[in-house]
Amino acid sequence: MNNPRQVTNIQVAAIITSTIVGVGVLRLPLYGVRVADTGAPLITLLGALLGLIGLTFIAVLGMRFPSKTFIQYSEEIIGKWPAAIGNIFIIIFFSLLTALGSREFGEVVITSVLKKTPIEVTVIVMLLLATIASRNDIRTFSYIHLFYLPFILAPGLLIVALSLKNADLINLQPIWGNHPSGILKGILTLSALFQGSFILTLIIPFMRQPQKAMKASLWGMGIATGLYLSIVVASVAVFGAEEINKLLWPTLELAKTTSLPANILERLDAAFLAVWVTAVFTTLFSGFYLTIQSMTQIFRLHTHKIFSYFILPFITMIAMLPQNVIQLYEIINIVGQIGLCITIVYPGLLLLISIIWNKRSD
Repeated sequence: MNNPRQVTNIQVAAIITSTIVGVGVLRLPLYGVRVADTGAPLITLLGALLGLIGLTFIAVLGMRFPSKTFIQYSEEIIGKWPAAIGNIFIIIFFSLLTALGSREFGEVVITSVLKKTPIEVTVIVMLLLATIASRNDIRTFSYIHLFYLPFILAPGLLIVALSLKNADLINLQPIWGNHPSGILKGILTLSALFQGSFILTLIIPFMRQPQKAMKASLWGMGIATGLYLSIVVASVAVFGAEEINKLLWPTLELAKTTSLPANILERLDAAFLAVWVTAVFTTLFSGFYLTIQSMTQIFRLHTHKIFSYFILPFITMIAMLPQNVIQLYEIINIVGQIGLCITIVYPGLLLLISIIWNKRSD
């Protein structure tokens, strides 16, 4: 690829963090509590470690082929046609993630803020923003993520810190849970929340120092894991496992129960939702960008802009398919767990084959 290397290590870490932290943060504590009650923080950590395995495969592959994206070096490793099948599944998977993420965003907005607004409006507006932003080059893409990262992290950390005054440490004991069941399924579900790190496959060819891709990715994953883990710990400590099981979006409820000192703001949920929109945008932006860039490379085109508006109607239609929020989360769980084969197993197989056959590029 004859492209200038403009992306720094800090920008890579910012991209990974802001892509991972998205719409799923509102429901995050519920996933762990359902399978391990008070052991939710431990399940969250194990899910992050599984996600880190997939990210490690991707980073090592990228360092072996520093001038090529995943779409390109997969063809070199296993051949054009076998790789085409895997690449098509990647495009379908991230299209589904983008569509389902936008629908989840719409459900939260019309339930909590704009109760009289049709859900189609909120979904289309968010997808349109992602579409317009995705027409930029990789340099602007990295700048957008770096700029918005502080606005994503700061509110979450602030809410966690302020909520600790209402925490009861007994709610976190025992740390492995009272009656853990379906732990493996819970780990897979939580690991699916970290699949946005696959965006690294698109960034490495543009890094100034691709040999440091592993270090940058570890920072990005570490920051996202730290935020997720702190939110789960705070939620379980404040509400307890039994209460969280009755909540649809525990993180949002945590923001409602938190206030600034001196009652400057008695509830932070409105401010939190305002910033949460930014986190949703960066996640959908990355998913949309990865999808159209992958399509561009498969069809050997010189620009990705041709696909930006082309796939928008299809993603919008997919987002409208779930009949209600319950069915939506059932589909999200299924798609997320199946997607682990694409984001962990498939890169692992490619890495193994490239090592066995000693395939790499300068």
